[in-house]
Amino acid sequence: MLTHHRKPVCLSLISTDLPIWSVVETAATLYQKDTDRFHLLMTAPPLISCEVESVISPEDTLPQTKSKAYAPNSPRILWLEISPYRVIMTMQGNAQVSYRHFWEQGVYGISRYWLPTESLQPNDPIRLRNFTRSLTLNGHPLPDNLRLEYELWAEKVQLGCYILNLEIKH
Repeated sequence: MLTHHRKPVCLSLISTDLPIWSVVETAATLYQKDTDRFHLLMTAPPLISCEVESVISPEDTLPQTKSKAYAPNSPRILWLEISPYRVIMTMQGNAQVSYRHFWEQGVYGISRYWLPTESLQPNDPIRLRNFTRSLTLNGHPLPDNLRLEYELWAEKVQLGCYILNLEIKH
């Protein structure tokens, strides 16, 4: 049973203890895989990259630093595998930061981040753990709201508490 629907969505991520807040409003394709299993596929806005270069002009005795911001050409794909019991979110594309999160209520899941190849050895992800405090999926027969509350951990150091909220407008 594979049906799909094009829907407007709002995906937000906020930290309850750090100054982190991000909202993406876009159109997404919702695929119904089974009665309670869905895939949501969307194109995320590009990360703005910044190059910093030093420029020495003839009239200056000290070098000046200029930065150029640019957006990569290819899109980043955000893919969520959703069920009432677990959520997997994958971001990939355009040789920038990619990640994969696994959340299941009451379970320590794994979050992996891949940085651009010039930053680290290729294919060596940064591995973190997340503890899912709450996973709520509302709406029937199609979901209209997903809310995840989780903690992010590096070994024994907590890296913050987060709320991921997805609204699907029907």
